[in-house]
Amino acid sequence: MRETKQRRIILEELKKHMDHPGADELYHEVRKVLPRISLGTVYRNLDLLSECGVIRKLEYGSGQKRFDPNPQPHCHFRCVKCGSVKDLPFEIEVPEPDKNHPWLKTRKILGANLEYYGLCTECMAGEH
Repeated sequence: MRETKQRRIILEELKKHMDHPGADELYHEVRKVLPRISLGTVYRNLDLLSECGVIRKLEYGSGQKRFDPNPQPHCHFRCVKCGSVKDLPFEIEVPEPDKNHPWLKTRKILGANLEYYGLCTECMAGEH
């Protein structure tokens, strides 16, 4: 994947966020630096960066996609009320599947997401 100015700035803006923003949210930040960039360009570049393993795409059942600048396996906490997503502030070992298990002979695992969910501090305090 070749580096473009747009791709570099999208990645720089994503790395400023610890809350795993969606493409729309990131688009508004990137437009402050590149006013003529389109939402479609932001989406396409985020998808490409995630396909290449530079970032992680987090997809939830609601169709909402969020993007994580850290591509390494790690765990998240998702608030079920406001939808915020944050990295857990402590390490949890993500289990590796037994590659010799018969079930895996007819399947291919492409990745995993370990997620805890509940209420964030702000929602518990009634601020959202």
